[in-house]
Amino acid sequence: MKKIIICILISSFGFSQSSQELDVWAKDATIKSFEMFREILSIPNDANQLDDIELNVRWCEEKFIDRGFITKRIKTPKAPLLLAEKVFSKANETVLIYLQIDGQPVDPSRWFQENPYEPVLKKQNTQGHWEIIDWNNIINYEDDWRIFARSTSDAKGPVVMFLNAMDILEEKKLFPNFNIKVIMDFEEELGSPNLPNAVNSNRRILSADHLIIFDGPKHRSGKPTLTFGARGISTIKLTIHGPLTAQHSGHFGNYVPNPALRMAKLLSSMKDDEGVVTIPGFYDGISIDSKTKQILDRFPHDQEEFMKTLQIGELDKVGDNYQESIQFPSLNIRGMQSGWIDEKVRTIIPAWARAEIDIRLVLESDPVRLINLVKKHIEKNGYLVVDREPTAEERIGNPKVATFTHKISYQSFRTDLETKVGKWLRRAIIKGFKTDPIRIRMSGGSIPISPFVNTLDIPAVTVPTVNRDNNQHSPNENIRLGDYRNGIKTILAILTEPL
Repeated sequence: MKKIIICILISSFGFSQSSQELDVWAKDATIKSFEMFREILSIPNDANQLDDIELNVRWCEEKFIDRGFITKRIKTPKAPLLLAEKVFSKANETVLIYLQIDGQPVDPSRWFQENPYEPVLKKQNTQGHWEIIDWNNIINYEDDWRIFARSTSDAKGPVVMFLNAMDILEEKKLFPNFNIKVIMDFEEELGSPNLPNAVNSNRRILSADHLIIFDGPKHRSGKPTLTFGARGISTIKLTIHGPLTAQHSGHFGNYVPNPALRMAKLLSSMKDDEGVVTIPGFYDGISIDSKTKQILDRFPHDQEEFMKTLQIGELDKVGDNYQESIQFPSLNIRGMQSGWIDEKVRTIIPAWARAEIDIRLVLESDPVRLINLVKKHIEKNGYLVVDREPTAEERIGNPKVATFTHKISYQSFRTDLETKVGKWLRRAIIKGFKTDPIRIRMSGGSIPISPFVNTLDIPAVTVPTVNRDNNQHSPNENIRLGDYRNGIKTILAILTEPL
């Protein structure tokens, strides 16, 4: 009799679930969840459009309140943050969960469907092309079918996965042994400009013991993945000025300096032919010790297959391998413009050339110092550098003039692999999938988590759940349905694992 009572108690707190049981529950929840997923994907979520964001906020409020959460809007100068909290009677610790709701802007002309905000079900035909199939067929879905819409993977998919995992806990009368706080960000794709101040002003209500981020793609192999850090990001807008207005290249070629050529030469002076930044001091403070190198070397990465997939014949050589390369800050040209091209091309000397640059940050790098290094490099190349449109006197009085502005979005974060939250999540993955997750020291992308880590003083780990080839930020974003189901299972495994 005592043994029976003990088993019942363990089950009621959700700690005895097997991988097979979780799999059955996730499969059942997947079918039930599709209409909810379709509903939220149909709400436009470009953070530049606050009226649309308000609809997303209301949707999230309704869904979390329906599941017993207490919600609170955290005001910011633009879109609010939304906090949802649920307390469990036997809990001793609190887990804060970060979810992103907004998505990148869309260019409908580049999507292979009528509206990026109207989800479309597709399967790949024998020629490798994606063809639309009737949405009603989704109840008999196959793992390789995909839903195409903005934010399927980045990151409304994880939101619906989490809500459905909570539904299963309620249905099975299971209760985590930790309290749950969920913070929802509606400006992530804008760099979360209002997040740091909001976290600092609301540190009491956001306080927690651990932070989980449900965001990003899994390892290319599709295996369960845990990521223990991410690079931060800062950006630079650089404009080199030429003649006040564009000039006829026949009349003035060889006579009026071309700002596009000057931009090309200036940018090329910042890196060598192997992609290594040549600006002195850019990599100062970063070292890879033997223990860290072993962790990086264990990361599974098929370099040859990767190069075939991207159809490139050479790699940069900042590090000895992929993982080592992203332990260093990067200097990337994310866009360039000068004059006109294609059908609008004209024979002119452009009036200006512009480069948009991003600097990915690591924990050891100071963004202000790196930005100043780039600025000083420009000045050493003979430029007067200003932070606005130059005056006539400045243009005439200096042979080279550039406008330089910058923005620091957020810093990097990195959590030790052997912290309590890391061990807990690893146990949950092993329970759910009977395999050790791929553990990544740091991802190359950026997520706005450092304000939580630094202000709340809590460790953070990212749990990616979506397919890597999801076209996030690009046209035809999608989510693979097998990964969607496994995402629900992943969150279930975590919520039913004792902390």
